[in-house]
Amino acid sequence: MKDQGRSPKKRTGGRRRTVRKKRLHQLGRSPTETRVGDQTLKTIDARGGETKVRAISTDTANVATDDGTMSAMIETVVENSANPNYVRRNIITKGAILETDAGRARVTSRPGQTGQVNAVLLDE
Repeated sequence: MKDQGRSPKKRTGGRRRTVRKKRLHQLGRSPTETRVGDQTLKTIDARGGETKVRAISTDTANVATDDGTMSAMIETVVENSANPNYVRRNIITKGAILETDAGRARVTSRPGQTGQVNAVLLDE
C-alpha cells in the first residue's frame, strides 16, 4: 500500500515536525465502494501517465473453479470482513463473500482498482 506522506509519529512514539505540505502524488482519494447492480465503470488518471478503471457497480464475477473459470451473476454480498455495514449496503471489496448463481465465492481482486470482480468458489 502506498503511503500518503510520512507518519507524524516516530517509531518510539515521539512526534515529528511537519516538513512541508503534501505533494500532489501523496494525496489520497475517497474509496470507490463498488456496489451490486448494473455494470458501471469509471476511468481515472493515475500516477506516471497510467489509468485505472474503477467499478462503480457490477453484476458479474469471474469465478475460478477446479474445472476452470466461468462468469457468474452476483446476487448479493453475504459477508465482508472489511466492514459489517458493507453487507447491508451490498458493497464489494477484496475478501468479501458473494452469493452467485454458481455458489458462494470469495473476492480475490480489488474492484475499485481493476474494474472487475475475480473470485474463487468456496467449498461448502
